[in-house]
Formats: sequence, C-alpha cells, structure tokens
Amino acid sequence: MFLQNLQVPSTKTLISAAASAAATAVLLRSIARDYLPRELQIYFQLKFRTLFTAFSSQLTLIIDEFEGLNHNHLFEAATVYLRPTISPNTKRFRVTLPVKETKISVSMERNEEIVDVYEGVQLKWKMVCKQIPSKWISNPGSELHHSTLKSDLRYFELSFNKKHRDMVFQKYLPFVLEKSKEVIEGRKTLKLFTLKYDRVRMGGRRGDPWQSVNLDHPSTFETLAMDMDVKATIMEDLERFVRRKEFYRKVGKAWKRGYLLFGPPGTGKSSLIAAMANYLNFDIYDLELTDVKRNSELRNLLISTANRSILVVEDIDCTIELQDRLARARAMNPRPHFDPFNKVEQVTLSGFLNFIDGLWSSCGDERIIVFTTNHKDRLDSALLRPGRMDVHIHLSYCTPGGFKTLASNYLGITEHSLFSDVEKLIETSKVTPAEIGEELLKSEEPEVALKDLIEFLERKNGESNEPKATKKEQGASGDDGVQEAEGSGESETAKG
Repeated sequence: MFLQNLQVPSTKTLISAAASAAATAVLLRSIARDYLPRELQIYFQLKFRTLFTAFSSQLTLIIDEFEGLNHNHLFEAATVYLRPTISPNTKRFRVTLPVKETKISVSMERNEEIVDVYEGVQLKWKMVCKQIPSKWISNPGSELHHSTLKSDLRYFELSFNKKHRDMVFQKYLPFVLEKSKEVIEGRKTLKLFTLKYDRVRMGGRRGDPWQSVNLDHPSTFETLAMDMDVKATIMEDLERFVRRKEFYRKVGKAWKRGYLLFGPPGTGKSSLIAAMANYLNFDIYDLELTDVKRNSELRNLLISTANRSILVVEDIDCTIELQDRLARARAMNPRPHFDPFNKVEQVTLSGFLNFIDGLWSSCGDERIIVFTTNHKDRLDSALLRPGRMDVHIHLSYCTPGGFKTLASNYLGITEHSLFSDVEKLIETSKVTPAEIGEELLKSEEPEVALKDLIEFLERKNGESNEPKATKKEQGASGDDGVQEAEGSGESETAKG
C-alpha cells in the first residue's frame, strides 16, 4: 500500500527544483562576494575545497610558470613534453615557427586539456591562463638579466587518481623531465654562435654576448677525406664521452673534453669540427680570442655558453701570444704611474689555462673544446697536457684513401681506371684535400675531372723541390691520427 501511495516526481518538477537550487547558489555567491570580507571569503572557499577534496578520488598538482622571479623548470619541461602529444578530445592547438628555427612547433592552446597515459594510468593536463596586470619578470640570479613582459598568469593542472600519487612523483614527473630533453634534442636546429661586436648594453647592463645563425654545414664523418681508422677512433671517443656523465662525476672531473686539431691549412680542420657537431647534435661557439680584453670577460663568455656544445678556438698559435704578451706590453709602456687612458688589459696565460682546466671550466656539463693550429710546435707545453687538450689529431696532406672519399663526394664514383695513376701521384705529393676538391669541382665528367687532377698533381710534383720525408720523419711529425692522451683515465692511439 505504501509503494502504491509513493509518487515519483515528474521531470518538470525535478528541473524546476534544480533551477531553483542553482539560482539560490548564485544568489548566495553574489551576496558573499558583495558583503563578506575578503578574508572570510577565502576561509569559506578553503573549507569548501577541503570538503570537496575529502569526497573526491582525484588529486591535482599545480605547476606554475614561475617560482618567485625564476622560471619553473618543471613547467618548461611539461610544455616541451606535451607539444608532440595530440589527445583525441583536444580541438585547438597553437602552431608556430620560431625565429631562426626550421621546424614547426605545436603546443597546447590556453585552457585546453590533454590526456596522457603512462603505465596504463590516465593523467589529465590542463593549461590554465588568467589575465593579470602587466609586469616585468626578470631573473635577478642571471648576470645576463633576461626579462620579459607578462600580462597573464599561466600554470598547468595535472589531475589523476590519488592512489597513483607515489607513481606520479617518483616515476612520471622524472619521465617528463627526461623526455622533454629528448624532444628538445630531436627538434633542435644547430646554431653557430659568434661574439657580438657590442656586448655591453646601455646603462652597464650585460646582454647576451653571443649572436647565432643556423649551422647548415653539410660535413659528416662519411664525407670527410680522412683515414677510416682515424674517423672510427674519433667517433668512438665522442660516444664514450657523452655517455659517461656518472664516470666523470665519480672521478671528480669536469664533464668536458679537449681536442687539438693540427696540420697544414686546407687539411679539413673546420670540416671535422662541423662533422663532430652534426654527429653529436651540438651547437658551436666560435671564440675569437683577439676580441677578448681581460680574464674576467673570458670567464663571463664561458658561463654564458650552453651545455652540449662545442667551443672552438681557431689558430691558437697565432690568434694570441699568451707567453710574453704582457711583458712586451709593459716594456712598451714603462711609466710607473697609473694612467686610466693607457691601461693594458689582456688575457694572460694563467687566465686562459684556468678557463680551460680550472674551477671555471666546471661551470657547465657535456662540453667539448676544440683548438686548431697550423703549427703545434709553437704552442706552450702547458696547453698540450691531458686535461686541457686530451686528444691530438693530426690532419695531414691527402692520402689515397682520402682521395677515394673525395671522388665519391664530388664525382659519385668509387672506382675508375685512372684511380691508380692519381693515387701514385698523391703518395709523392704534398697536396691538401681542399686542393683536390677544388680540382674535382671543375668538371662533372669523371674522366675529364680525373685527367685534370693528374695534370695538377704532376705540376705540383714538378714545382716541389723538397726531399721526400722518410717514414721515421713522418712519424716524428705526428703521423698518428690521435696521439696518446690520458683523457678520463684512458690512453688512446690510432694510426692516421
């Protein structure tokens, strides 16, 4: 009888009751906002949020864009990590082509959501963006004083079931950090950095001392006209270096590697540097030491270079005469009194050594320093020891093996009846790979190009009056492709 008398409310009644409740909630919220003090509003909001959280199985992490005045690295990592992620329920994306980049960048649009799945667990990301009064955000801890104008407040909301909290903190967030590094490397456009002419801004504030262009050099280890064993040894050394972060930390060494490339002009030193950069996906910083006025400036330039980069100091023997430059300057200016308009400030040998092997050299990780010279014998012995120039690579005149690589690059051939004639002449000639490459450029017909090359080599031999070097002399001049060096506690030798 009771069940018969029980009447189910009609749909119209339910809708009316819901609408009435919603209107009441809006009215109460309006009254609270207009008449309750701000502190009391915040108190009730916190209590309501605590009550809601107690009955909810969801946990939400807030990842702000800034931590105080500094950038939040986790926010930046999440931004990079989510760029290649496309969720089926996401309808809007932001697509850009950054300045000096070659790859299109896809990122989340503001207030959009992306669902990620990690080890079978669903994690919901939401980019929240709120308008705020415009203000300048700078990094006071940086000597470069980078700043930007902010007119919105951005943060990520990462929501998931609270039972997966430990997994998110211990595994997922470290995974996001690691994957973001891989994404950055994968979409990275290699850059060649050089010093700016005016490196100090108005008012004494320091700006970025480097300017960059895209590094489009096509050189690779496959196209280098070098002995195959030498190339293999260099690649093995590079691979061993980049994977041994923990080893360097364990033995107490800065994670860096020094290379000295020496040999006559035109033997491929610049091409080898470009091949190393392309092989490792490292940017190149070209440091012209004659533009550096003092040791302190040299230190500032070092700490402003990025990790995973190659710092190049070319023609170290003639770019700067470190040994006695200050002594000559003082001899030319013997006046004992201080003259601010005639002050001599230079990079000293001790300052330069501290730059490549002292405390300042540890200001960064995974860096390679490459020195080049045409005259190794002119270098101070203090520069040559392991820890400063760990690997010595002699780039000599072209060999028969190097010629075959050049013929493949320029003419697209690996065998020809004239190869034997060319190789015999190369063995008795002091000719650089650059000279042979220039000759092979003159004709696209292999037969014509090789005959012209033979004539060039014959003229070269006829003009040369120098006696042939014996094998002993060749070995003394550095015929080893990589000299024995104690780098990371190891010795390496490869024949060129």
